[in-house]
Amino acid sequence: MPPPRDDLSDSASEVDTDSSAGYEDAPDADLGEETQALCLLCDTTFPSAQDVFSHCASAHGFDWKSASKGLDFYSRIKLVNYIRTHKAYDAAAMDWEDEKYLKPVVEGDAMLFELEDGEEEGEVDRVKELEEQLRDLKMQFAEYKERVSERFVQQLDVSAVVEVKGEATEKPVLRDNDSHYFNSYAGNDIHELMLKDAVRTDAYRDFVYNNKNLFKDKVVLDVGCGTGVLSMFCAKAGAKKVISVDNSAIIDKARANVFENGLDGVITLLHGKIEEVTLPVEKVDVIISEWMGYCLLYEAMLDSVLYARDRYLKPDGLMVPSQTNILIAAVHDPEYMNDYVNFWDHVYGFSMTAMKKGIRDDVTIMHLSGDALASEPVAFCHLPLHDVTVQDLEFTKPFELVIKEDTDSLDAFVVYFDTFFATERHQVLEKDARAESWKDPKGGNAFTTSPGHKETHWKQGLCLVEVGKNAPLKKGEVIKGEITYRKRKENPREVEVEISWKGEGEKMSQMWAMR
Repeated sequence: MPPPRDDLSDSASEVDTDSSAGYEDAPDADLGEETQALCLLCDTTFPSAQDVFSHCASAHGFDWKSASKGLDFYSRIKLVNYIRTHKAYDAAAMDWEDEKYLKPVVEGDAMLFELEDGEEEGEVDRVKELEEQLRDLKMQFAEYKERVSERFVQQLDVSAVVEVKGEATEKPVLRDNDSHYFNSYAGNDIHELMLKDAVRTDAYRDFVYNNKNLFKDKVVLDVGCGTGVLSMFCAKAGAKKVISVDNSAIIDKARANVFENGLDGVITLLHGKIEEVTLPVEKVDVIISEWMGYCLLYEAMLDSVLYARDRYLKPDGLMVPSQTNILIAAVHDPEYMNDYVNFWDHVYGFSMTAMKKGIRDDVTIMHLSGDALASEPVAFCHLPLHDVTVQDLEFTKPFELVIKEDTDSLDAFVVYFDTFFATERHQVLEKDARAESWKDPKGGNAFTTSPGHKETHWKQGLCLVEVGKNAPLKKGEVIKGEITYRKRKENPREVEVEISWKGEGEKMSQMWAMR
């Protein structure tokens, strides 16, 4: 067996200079002369060492790759000279300690200067793969150190001490909306809630697994990867590389999840905002993300996904999901009004109407039954993810609702969204497409967050109408209105929803906040 490589290198360095005779006569590549490599076992010459090795295998039954596997450069020289000396190869008889085999048998032997080319192609590929993994690990380690530093700072006192007229005064530090947002995703609870949302998670899983051809050998970017489940779906579907980005501390657990499932060779995880991290690729084939918030646009994560699309997605790349629609319906729900609003009129014999102050100011997140709808829902906003811009995410859109039955009052409007996963970039959905009934012959799927259907963690957004604006409704009455979405000045991740509407009575308008 060959001795350890260190021993071979040491013995080679002690060889008498005479043993190197013949090397100085090697052809000089700079002279442009055509070199000829002599077969190890016969007198046939060839243009390169690779040709010699192929000839030896076919004509003499000698496999150079197997014989030289694991040998360093000096041991390969010994092997060549041993074979030339004995016109045969006998692994058992080979004396690896004998330094005489370092001296060329053939003067100016071109084979000795092409031995590096004899390395196995698989070994070279493996080295490249390991180098790439090392670069990824270095990048992740640098991000880890930065994150540890950030957390240390966060653990310090949240107030800054300033001098005012010579006296120490505590000045509260204003909340960083981005930090608050990302920190809210650092714990287990919110991810458990999302993963247990079967409507959501099954839709992503089914699309990826049922359309593996869209992911096979592709480079995928997962924006806001969370626990890494979507990234692992893509890796299992055959993606060549998945780059997973998240600015929350959950990225640490995502790394552990990826490693535990043996997918660390495919998935690279980066900590940071997608707008700030450096991806290890120029472009990606697919962007997958679960970015949807309450009433779709709460938390403004779609802004980051669209940045990723414009910066990294190939011109023919695919967005997953591919389209979302926002819908609205009129609500008449006496049971809800009695349980959560009128409840404060009589509490154990006491009137607590002060508790009703502001109760209609904010969007209430809850799941309604289908019976609560006073009209059929209509889609007022369509967001095709391959084309929509950030500017499109603040808008005023018209809607028109038809009342189904006579009601005592218009209690609220409900807002929710549908999500569609199309298999083709340019696939166009019909304007009235509804996720619960959409059938795609090309293999796409969809899910809804609609009232009356299986509850999701998004539920729906209920906009309670103020007293005095909640007039009775008649069957067949048409309510025409406009709905506005805008980011709140106090925090652009929050949303203001304003609705103006008119039925048979006078025109009304009201604004709600999601915060």
